Amino acid sequence: MALSQGDTLPDATLVQMGAEGPAPVSLSDKTKGRKVVIFAVPGAFTPTCHSAHVPSFIRTKDQFNAKGVDEIICVSVNDPFVMKAWGEATGATAAGITMLSDAGSEFTTAIGMNFDAPPAGLMARSKRYAMLVDDGKVTLFQAEENPGVCDVSGGEGLLDSM
Repeated sequence: MALSQGDTLPDATLVQMGAEGPAPVSLSDKTKGRKVVIFAVPGAFTPTCHSAHVPSFIRTKDQFNAKGVDEIICVSVNDPFVMKAWGEATGATAAGITMLSDAGSEFTTAIGMNFDAPPAGLMARSKRYAMLVDDGKVTLFQAEENPGVCDVSGGEGLLDSM
């Protein structure tokens, strides 16, 4: 069953590339007592993710900050090395967006947002979505019907619903 508005996020450990290499990140620690935007993409460097989804949050980061959002996190079922390179390539890291790896798809599967697209070479990937989380509770959840578009899950789409 997919995650929905009003649910509490499951405890999950994601991975972020740090100065010393890959480091575990507790999602519950990231969201406890904080307002956080989490958006997920099917894959780093894939067309819509690279040219539309991440840039939408770079463009809107200041507007989210003005609404009291403490952090914007991008999650993808890619390894932390790829997420680091992608954050640098898109400018997301420089903009202050946190790039987290869900390499084994554990978090993505736990919230029911996993899918496979064998013809595209995408296995155990995440559907495209964005959510607002307040102290671990999902207060707004917007998933795309089609993984190739970035409408309701983009930065502007999420802001319009807040």
